[in-house]
Order: sequence, then structure tokens, then C-alpha cells
Amino acid sequence: MLDEGYEEVHTMNDYYDGPRKGIADFEGRPHLYEAEWNDLAEEFAAFRLSPVDPQLFELALESWRIWRRWETAFHQGRITQDTHPALPEERMRCDELHEILSNRLKTDERYCLRAKGDFKVRRDPKWSGVGFRPLQVKWTRL
Repeated sequence: MLDEGYEEVHTMNDYYDGPRKGIADFEGRPHLYEAEWNDLAEEFAAFRLSPVDPQLFELALESWRIWRRWETAFHQGRITQDTHPALPEERMRCDELHEILSNRLKTDERYCLRAKGDFKVRRDPKWSGVGFRPLQVKWTRL
């Protein structure tokens, strides 16, 4: 359930004191978000956003679901850290997706815009109750 003015954060591929890279809706469509920063000691000033095509979006969601299943199992004590980032039976597909996404999940400077992101937890009855909580974001164009 989203708060008014907020949009869904679908994935979070990088986190450092908050979400730094992933896919979230912007104006109702999936966009890659990637934090800009000038220095590690400074706050992140803005995010670069660029649209994500439907095929790439589905691959990113598949990868995210694999990681979330691993994260849930890890926090429930069913697996150990040495299996990170996927359950053993999903490791091969996880590696395939990583190869694809590492080459394609990049901000497209031709269609890029800048915005500030206000991320916060959203209520989601499907959340397992462990690990990273589902997020929502309100974008403000810069």
C-alpha cells in the first residue's frame, strides 16, 4: 500500500545509508535510480533516473525475487552466509541474471533526469517480516 504521492520501489541493488541503486516507479513507469555523490563523506545530493524497458524490468524483478528468497531463508536460519546471494538451487540462474544485469542495468544518459528521492517504508502484506522492508519513494525533479 502506497502513501499519497509515493511510488513503488521494485528493487534495491545497492544500499549505503539508504537506497542508492535499483528500480522504482517514476510517474508510474519503472526507472533505474542511481545516487549521485561527490564524496563519500557528503550526503547523496540527487539521483539519476532513466526508463527501464519491460524485458530488463522483468529480469531485474526475477533477480530481486531470488535475492529476497535467500535473504528470508538467511534471517530464518535455514541457510548460511556462504550461500549468498542465492539459495543453492537458484545459484546458476542468479549468476546468469547477474551477468545480464551488470551489463544492462545502467543509467542511460540520453534519457536521464535528476531528482531527489524521499524513501520510506511501505506497508506490504506479502513481506516476509525479515530483512529489508518494502519501500516507497516520492520523487522531486531537480
